[in-house]
Amino acid sequence: MTDSFEQLSRKTIVLHWLVGIGIIGLMATGIYMEENEVYALYPLHKSIGVLIILPVLWRIVWRKKNGWPKPVRDYSNIEQRLSKIVHWALIIGTALMPISGMMMSVAGGHGLDFFGLELVVRNADPANPQEVIALNPTAAQIGHILHGLGGKIILAAIALHLVGALKHHVFDKDRTLKRMLGSTAS
Repeated sequence: MTDSFEQLSRKTIVLHWLVGIGIIGLMATGIYMEENEVYALYPLHKSIGVLIILPVLWRIVWRKKNGWPKPVRDYSNIEQRLSKIVHWALIIGTALMPISGMMMSVAGGHGLDFFGLELVVRNADPANPQEVIALNPTAAQIGHILHGLGGKIILAAIALHLVGALKHHVFDKDRTLKRMLGSTAS
């Protein structure tokens, strides 16, 4: 089933919530780790980041094949434009965050583990095995910048997305949110 005006497909709904909850969880964990210097959470954060790339890419392919969901009614031009900007920021951001995180980790010499399985080996410093030597400091720095900037952009996009969903539900009293929860839009 593809998306229609009346109802979103099960695939659209599952991918939306899976990616949304996964990215929000990763963002919360990342902010907590950074602000509190909780390094013990990095392996879990990286593993979930590796895992989330699969539904993110599946969602992008599905969105390309299926198109964007049609609105449940006509909205003003500014609402339509803002919606497109926010949705593009979300879809690009959900891909950018795990990719830039992996880029930062691998290029920085930290390797990449997936729930204990070593996907890319850590590049330990022979003189001090507790430290690492970056494989490509420039790529690691670009990954770091993209991860930080992407995080800020995606947080803003998530906030706007939530505000928009609540606006549709509370003020417009339309079925946009209910449709994303699996109900029909009629």
